[in-house]
Amino acid sequence: MKQQLQARMEELKAELETGHQMLQELEEKRNNLGYTVTRITGAIQVLEELLARGEEDAQ
Repeated sequence: MKQQLQARMEELKAELETGHQMLQELEEKRNNLGYTVTRITGAIQVLEELLARGEEDAQ
């Protein structure tokens, strides 16, 4: 019985470690995605401003 409990505890510890690793990877992906979205938003803003200036110059 004690060996079974010990074995189960080791399995759970391994699963916990895997879960922590997955969370860390997801957090890195989330940070990278946030950075990408910020860059895209900035690029859109610049292009909108350039288009607005072009329209003003055309008038």
